[in-house]
Amino acid sequence: MDLGLKDRVYVVTGATRGLGNASARELIADGAKVIVTGRDERGAAEAASALGPGAVGLAADNADPDAPERLIGAARERFGRFDGILISVGGPAPGHLDDNTDEQWRTAFESVFLGAVRFARAAARELEGGVIGFVLSASVHEPIPGLTISNGLRPGLAGFAKSLADEVGPRGVRVVGLLPSRIDTDRVRELDALSADPGATRLGFESQIPLRRYGTPEEFGRVAAFLLSPAASYLTGVMVPVDGGARKGF
Repeated sequence: MDLGLKDRVYVVTGATRGLGNASARELIADGAKVIVTGRDERGAAEAASALGPGAVGLAADNADPDAPERLIGAARERFGRFDGILISVGGPAPGHLDDNTDEQWRTAFESVFLGAVRFARAAARELEGGVIGFVLSASVHEPIPGLTISNGLRPGLAGFAKSLADEVGPRGVRVVGLLPSRIDTDRVRELDALSADPGATRLGFESQIPLRRYGTPEEFGRVAAFLLSPAASYLTGVMVPVDGGARKGF
């Protein structure tokens, strides 16, 4: 299936590894050009080099208020156009009610929530048509034990995304969200390792998934590439679970 991605240009934040990197890889495989970002300049450059000539790596912190305009400007300068953005950010610190500090909450709010809002606003100002995508979490629908900060911020960001879809839809700009659950990334392995018995934890999670396995980053990336592509031109305001069927509700 031709997704219509050839020569389209996207910004993908948090793309040096994990879900952002997998999404950038699938976009490029279908002919898109991508600005990939990470906090570390060397890491961003190495990620872009591994992705090939369709990628340019730039250092950026999602919490930096100047980052959105700078990255969108870089997309236009390097590739001559800007067709959309996938806003991905590393997960906030794990913990429970008494574990997480005010500083951890403030840091997560700046990067996970307010940073994403700034990127979306900047993209909305620049786009006529195109797409704004958010990498969120299954916690949008149901809290995940031990991830209290994420449980607090992700649902609010999903609500913002749906409001944004109503506002920018008349200009042909689409807004979509992806809700990963147990995808086999470094972040998920780190969370599993916090358990006293990581093997039992993994087995317990897998038993809740109809496919009885964790997803791969590549599987997530293919869904992201489709949602960002012209092939998904009539999808907006949706939150798409990428969880192997773990979510049972509508």
